[in-house]
Amino acid sequence: MSPRGRLRPDRRLEKELLESHDYVGGLDEVGRGALAGPVSVGLAIVGRRTDDVLPDGLADSKQLTARARTGLVEPVRSWLVDYAVAHASPAEIDERGIVGALRLAGLRALQRVTERGHAPGIVILDGVADWLTAPQADLLTALENGQSAQAAPGPAAEPRIPPVRMEVKADARCAVVAAASVLAKVERDALMIDLTDPGYGWASNKGYASPAHIAGLAELGAGDQHRRSWHLPGLDRH
Repeated sequence: MSPRGRLRPDRRLEKELLESHDYVGGLDEVGRGALAGPVSVGLAIVGRRTDDVLPDGLADSKQLTARARTGLVEPVRSWLVDYAVAHASPAEIDERGIVGALRLAGLRALQRVTERGHAPGIVILDGVADWLTAPQADLLTALENGQSAQAAPGPAAEPRIPPVRMEVKADARCAVVAAASVLAKVERDALMIDLTDPGYGWASNKGYASPAHIAGLAELGAGDQHRRSWHLPGLDRH
């Protein structure tokens, strides 16, 4: 704990896991509760030679200002062995549901680090529900569709799905998961800011249900970036 009682991430769990694995991954998602835009998954990889000195100010992305998160991106990338941020689109969320979309984004991130020779032997996942692991048939289908959806698909080799270690508040307790949370949040926020916005307020709300976003839905209806399978507030007035 910090002097103010806020959790600070450390390396205790990941170092314990590194005793039996060459690489340990940390996974975190952002955008799960948004009304619009992609759901994004950050994957951070540490190894046995990763520096015990953490990037200054590293914390759960939700505890940081936008400026602090952005300032951490390069130090976090330099500290890690490897990293990837991958996304599932609003259309994929509508097609697969949010859990299936999270798995799809996670598979895409895993494939990228696997292709670079940094497949984790185990991953630490924030929360209590393992959305990464699925029956083999589901994994193969998700991977196939995920590869076809990428702008520049890699080799057809499928990533091995590593064992998952669930950890409550991992984004606040575990350095590797905090790193993943920062990278995912900064990249998704940038995507939302860059979207063409007819009046939903993407730059300020990042697709979440702010008053400006709900007012935009009431005036404009749902756009291409909205999750149309969800109950979207404001549409009953459109």
